[in-house]
Amino acid sequence: MELAIVFVKQYNIIKVKLMIANSYKDFISTFPDFPKKGIFFKDISPILKNPTIFESVINEMSNCSFLEEADSLIAIDARGFIFGSALAIKLKKPLILARKKNKLPGELIEKNYGLEYGEDSLSIQKSSLLDIKRPAIIDDILATGGTANCILDLLKKENKEVQCLLVFLELSQLKGRDNINLPVHSVLKLD
Repeated sequence: MELAIVFVKQYNIIKVKLMIANSYKDFISTFPDFPKKGIFFKDISPILKNPTIFESVINEMSNCSFLEEADSLIAIDARGFIFGSALAIKLKKPLILARKKNKLPGELIEKNYGLEYGEDSLSIQKSSLLDIKRPAIIDDILATGGTANCILDLLKKENKEVQCLLVFLELSQLKGRDNINLPVHSVLKLD
């Protein structure tokens, strides 16, 4: 009898999680041909506008088992900052920023990387990495994996043991997960 109750509870938890994940889809807008022709931009702004949904997303992200071993969070410019900040507060972990070119002072580690629609560069202040060993990378969306790999490469050169890449949304058809030699956790996957 107890086993049946446990099974029903687990089933209901899974059912509720699926319902919530499906509701996340309702809060994502798609803009074709932005920022250039052929790109379908996924806008997560409506999620941020709804505090209840945003809180639910942060709670889901904070349950990622890989975060237990992480001693810090590295959030990627710019929307990764939104998720990284909320997670850092919730998990009581230090937050380090990976910024675009010419946005940080001091001694930096930098790397160029390719995007689906161009090229960019990311930087991290060397001093911010001094007391960390096992960071987790936080971003909003995983597309091709170029941005995450850029940060992963920077951190490996600094002898950091990166625990995972944690994102809200994964665009499965772009197969970014296949390009990253790291555990990847996403709350929502879209084709």
